[in-house]
Amino acid sequence: MAARAGILARMPTLYLVRHAQASFGAADYDRLSELGERQSERLGQYWRARERGDQPRFETVLTGTLRRHAQTWAGIARGFGLTLTREDARQTPLRLPGLDEYDSGALIEALGAVPPQPGVADTADTRRAHFRLLRSALQQWAEGAIAPRGMPSHAEFSAGVRATLDHVRSHCTGDVLMISSGGPISNAVAQILGAPAQTGIELNLRLRNSAITEFDYTPRRFSLVSFNAVPHLDEPGLGDWVTYA
Repeated sequence: MAARAGILARMPTLYLVRHAQASFGAADYDRLSELGERQSERLGQYWRARERGDQPRFETVLTGTLRRHAQTWAGIARGFGLTLTREDARQTPLRLPGLDEYDSGALIEALGAVPPQPGVADTADTRRAHFRLLRSALQQWAEGAIAPRGMPSHAEFSAGVRATLDHVRSHCTGDVLMISSGGPISNAVAQILGAPAQTGIELNLRLRNSAITEFDYTPRRFSLVSFNAVPHLDEPGLGDWVTYA
């Protein structure tokens, strides 16, 4: 049995990484904060430091079309020691709209409430109030009770995530890095587990910045290996690097 196990091929892994900390409360949320830059680079350093046989070997990099996705990939690449060039197709991400986040402002506005305004103090109370509204809006969007301005239906959003997963199963054979946001990643986990939309919403609101979720995959199926892990931040002195927004 041991000899047989030794010749089995390693199953490829899809690494889903939530973008590093963006600029919550700023006029332009869609850019990494200084801490977000450090989080993403630290993740690359963590992967680089793993033993050679245990390092991810990314055949493909997929991202959404948002700036914070591209900046997170650039930080990971710096930490990994990769020099990004246009000539190396393996290092040029395929940008997929199906990995883009929902519009939290439009969701909250659809409830008749006012989303956070630039310049408002970023405190624990303001964040709690924001995420209470967001949870309610996500629930009503999933139920079809609201139609946020400029957004797809929840079913269409889920279909975009599913199409991205189908792309991996159909076109990839090695490790894949997918950099996205909390909404698509939690939606993907819920789909793979066959869980209801409500479960995906609760997973979404617990995702940490730069966290890793892993799926092993074959051409036929995905299997969840880990969820919302931040091993690259699990060191003395990095406790305040763990963020959620």
